[in-house]
Amino acid sequence: MKNIVKLGLVFSVLAAGSAVASNDYTLGPRPLFLVADMDEGELKSKLEKCLDDKPKKSDFSIGHRGAALMFPEHTKESYMAAAKMGAGVLECDVTFTKDKELVCRHSQNDLHTTTDVLSHPDLAAKCSVPFTPANPEKGEKARVECRTTDFTLAEFKRLKGKMDGANPMATTPEAYMAGTPGWRTDLYASRGTLMTHAESIELFKALDVKMTPELKSAAVEMPYDGLTQQDYAQKMIEEYKEAGVKPSHVFVQSFNLDDVKYWISAEPKFGEQAVFLDARMYKNKLWEPTLADMKALKRAGVEFIAPPLFALVTLSSEGEIVPSEYAKMAKEADLDMIAWTLERSGPLGNGGGWYYQSVKDATNNDGDIFNLLDVLAQDVGVVGVFSDWPATTTFYANCVGL
Repeated sequence: MKNIVKLGLVFSVLAAGSAVASNDYTLGPRPLFLVADMDEGELKSKLEKCLDDKPKKSDFSIGHRGAALMFPEHTKESYMAAAKMGAGVLECDVTFTKDKELVCRHSQNDLHTTTDVLSHPDLAAKCSVPFTPANPEKGEKARVECRTTDFTLAEFKRLKGKMDGANPMATTPEAYMAGTPGWRTDLYASRGTLMTHAESIELFKALDVKMTPELKSAAVEMPYDGLTQQDYAQKMIEEYKEAGVKPSHVFVQSFNLDDVKYWISAEPKFGEQAVFLDARMYKNKLWEPTLADMKALKRAGVEFIAPPLFALVTLSSEGEIVPSEYAKMAKEADLDMIAWTLERSGPLGNGGGWYYQSVKDATNNDGDIFNLLDVLAQDVGVVGVFSDWPATTTFYANCVGL
């Protein structure tokens, strides 16, 4: 019951606008709910004994866009909630505005689904693709695309973050923005403070957490107004230097291997913890991992590799979740592995969807999250897991001593 009683604490902190680090973490009722939903077994018995333990911060627990399951992603409120749940590492996805200022957004062209931009007529008119209503009779979806590069930083800061989602068959901007998935909530979306990258750094310092910025691919052609890809990658590093952040507290990441190699070469102290986000297994359906490729990454100076959850696990002939060949090869090549993204699939009764595709026959109830997490930690050997609700990952990490 202690965990349930503490649930209100995080929201009172958010309401007060406090950004001060605290050792008084709270996990709320979700770990209790998930453990209760597990099938009987040794792992469930072990986790049950930890339900009333005092939570501690863990670097194993990475706040994916903050706590995006219930808070608008990449907002101050989302980051603070994730830190209060004991996430030891927080993520700012980094992109840039029209005046080349770095800001926290998952994509350069997602403002129409993650902010209230369409409620500002003067700003909505500047979108790369202004809102065009859907035509339900013809089966035509609404069209709109709003990029950070459509706006100056001052204009960007007028926006408010909202839960990511849209109604593609909407005939009005208001209806289009009202598309939050049913398994999420708008209950904590009344405020959604957008942040620059530099502001996120100062917040994370105050929260006493490590940082994992992801350099996002540009939706505009590069170079952009004289800004080259390497300028962009370097600009992100410079903001950590200017803020006096130790390189050991930063895990820079990118899906672009050239970005990672650039940091390894040009900024070796930051490059030591550069993370290669691996999308090859779903961008190319014919791609297969090889040990030679994993070893080549290691020789190039890559120390961390981060694929989606499904790439690291598979099912045994007995139907048990076990490490995949990809995971075995990465381990043999001495690459540290990070997995993404837990708590981003809604209820698991349908097998868990995209993130669970390689083990869907073993994930038929929400408690199976912990079975997957246990294999990732104990058998695959991941060093961290991104989660949209870090309380789940923090609880597990605390209980097993990670």
